[in-house]
Amino acid sequence: MTQRTPAAPRPPVDLRSDTVTRPTEAMYERMRAAPIGDDGLDGDPSVRELEAQVAARLGKEAGLFVPSCTMANLLAVLAQTQRNEQVVLESSAHMYTSERGAATFTGLFYLGVAGADGAMDLGRLEDALQGGGHRLKTSLVAMETSHNNAGGAVLPLDHMQAVHGMARAAGAAVHLDGARLFNAAVALGVAPGDIARHADTVSLCLSKGLSAPVGAVLAGGKSVMASARVLRRMLGGTQRQSGIMAAAGLEGVQAMGDRLAEDHVRARRLSDGVNRLAPALSATVPQTNIVQVETAGTGKGNTQWVAALQAAGLLVRPWGRTRLRCVTHRHIGDADIDAAVLAFETVLNAG
Repeated sequence: MTQRTPAAPRPPVDLRSDTVTRPTEAMYERMRAAPIGDDGLDGDPSVRELEAQVAARLGKEAGLFVPSCTMANLLAVLAQTQRNEQVVLESSAHMYTSERGAATFTGLFYLGVAGADGAMDLGRLEDALQGGGHRLKTSLVAMETSHNNAGGAVLPLDHMQAVHGMARAAGAAVHLDGARLFNAAVALGVAPGDIARHADTVSLCLSKGLSAPVGAVLAGGKSVMASARVLRRMLGGTQRQSGIMAAAGLEGVQAMGDRLAEDHVRARRLSDGVNRLAPALSATVPQTNIVQVETAGTGKGNTQWVAALQAAGLLVRPWGRTRLRCVTHRHIGDADIDAAVLAFETVLNAG
């Protein structure tokens, strides 16, 4: 009697982040064929092409390729501020909650302004912009869209316009943490440049939904980018034959933006599925590709939830004490979403 080979176990559904995306075959081909040079000496042609294309897409004069969006945000701060000045951000912004350690060596003070759905309260922003007397001068205001800690929320364009106008009137520059800027553009049905026009500098991550393996681009005016390029070297961010990586980023920027809508649809499918398990579980209704699941009513802590879901074939990340974060991406299909909902239901019913 012929023995059947046991079926290979199904790999877990990985919703920890869209940073787990792997390069496409087109990216690998472009990486193999990329013209390269020494970006720290006379320049790398593929890097220059990426920088120029991203700058053009965002309506800026120049771009700068860097290893990460965290470095891009830091360079934007350093290139547009002086020591003993103030940077104002929405109080749950990634630059404030996760990147604020940079303030320890910038000589700057980061001020968090409360808001809703990632959007700063404009009245509190106006107060923060008032300098003089004992107050620090605010030299930079930063926004984030889509907004990570607000569950992938997208800033309304009229809010961004108001923030930019208020900052400009107070003599402050505006930076946009656009790590998932293309997700925001898809959600709003506009071009990325229509969002970026409300900021002086913009960072764009290439290694999230756009699926490049690494890197980010900072875009802005020529003089600011020239300063940022010098600062990049000081921070150890100058890379040599980095055109190999830039080539993958080019493919991501040129070919991967429109498909992000699929991730948004699947995020809503996940949200709807989890919300059918109410009241014990509840999920945010996503604008983009991030869903937060509230577990407070289940009697289990997040450590238990993460471990139990992993045993059920689903990888998620704890997000605070009673929330889990799930992020859809290119490697997640409808069947994966259904499996994820089933995993939540299985763990919930296990008591």
